[in-house]
Amino acid sequence: MLGWGGARAWTAGALLLWAVAARAAEPCVPVSHEGERFVACTVDLRRSRIKLFWRGADGQPYASLGRLAAAQGKGLSFAMNAGMYDAGLAPVGLYVEEGRELKAANTANGPGNFHLKPNGVFYVSGDRAGVLETGRYLRARVRAEYATQSGPMLVLAGRIHPKISTNGPSLKIRNGVGVRPDGHVAVFAISEAPVTFGAFARLFRDALGCPNALFLDGSVSSLYAPALNRQDLSRPLGPLIGAVPR
Repeated sequence: MLGWGGARAWTAGALLLWAVAARAAEPCVPVSHEGERFVACTVDLRRSRIKLFWRGADGQPYASLGRLAAAQGKGLSFAMNAGMYDAGLAPVGLYVEEGRELKAANTANGPGNFHLKPNGVFYVSGDRAGVLETGRYLRARVRAEYATQSGPMLVLAGRIHPKISTNGPSLKIRNGVGVRPDGHVAVFAISEAPVTFGAFARLFRDALGCPNALFLDGSVSSLYAPALNRQDLSRPLGPLIGAVPR
């Protein structure tokens, strides 16, 4: 059994996914769950670093996965958009890069997915990562090297966000991130076609083994995965996240 409250036994499909990911030379592999198709990118922080990227050397937002890939070179094993942003491509919530807080946490109420509380923070500190509800993250005074705030939380301690219905009417291409119980492995996922919030949350809980997971965005969700010969085009993007060698 998985080691959190209300956990479920791993399915044969979940075990197969982790076996494939463990053998793969690159982090991203196609997966399916409940008849929906996704790409899941598994990063072991003992072997790779997860970094956030907002502005390039010229001080301007990278704005695209292609520009980020060109700047980082072959060391970038995968990347995707890293959370919600405003019209100027600035993060709308907490953003920490290389240990520097470039945007403070946003605890205000408001419309849209970001404010569908509880929202949360994905963070990296050394060879561990985590996903915490925003208030808990702030109370813990986490010393993060990288952190991005988004919302809503998809999974909290093995439970689906209370405001996410089993299968609601909203269908979008979505991406998000979860963390395995030991904190050493983070899993990023993107849907290949529009899916509901419920289906996306269950992917992380039931197939990817993540007791805590955070929604990053929808509609603009994009992936760079050179092993899959994939570099998605999108409207201009705000902060990006990716993996590089240690």
